[in-house]
Amino acid sequence: MTSDRMRRVNEAVREVLSAAITSELKDPRVGFVTVTAVETSPDLRHARVFVSVLGNPGERRRTLKALDSAHGFLQRRVGSELRMKNTPQLQFVYDDTPERGMRISELLDQQEEPS
Repeated sequence: MTSDRMRRVNEAVREVLSAAITSELKDPRVGFVTVTAVETSPDLRHARVFVSVLGNPGERRRTLKALDSAHGFLQRRVGSELRMKNTPQLQFVYDDTPERGMRISELLDQQEEPS
C-alpha cells in the first residue's frame, strides 16, 4: 500500500518525465512514448518508469534502448524540477497493459458472438 506522499511523488516524477521525453528528448530512436506510471522505492533511490510504446517489437526495443541511454539527462531533469533529497535512479520498463486490455476485449467480444 502506497501512502499519499508516495503517490504524489510518483505522479510528479511521471509528469516531469512525460514532458521531458515528449518535448526535450531529440533522439530519433524514441518513438511515440507514453509514461503510464512510476513506482519509486520507499527510500526514493530507485524508480521504475513504465512506458507504453506505439509500434512493432523492434521499435519498442529501440525506444527502450534510447530511453536507457538518455536516463542521465532525464534523471537530471527530475532532480532539477522536483528538488528531491535523493534523485531516483531510473529504470525504464515496457508496460504491456494496453495490449493485454485489447486482447481481453477481443476475447470477450468473441465470447458474446452467437455460435
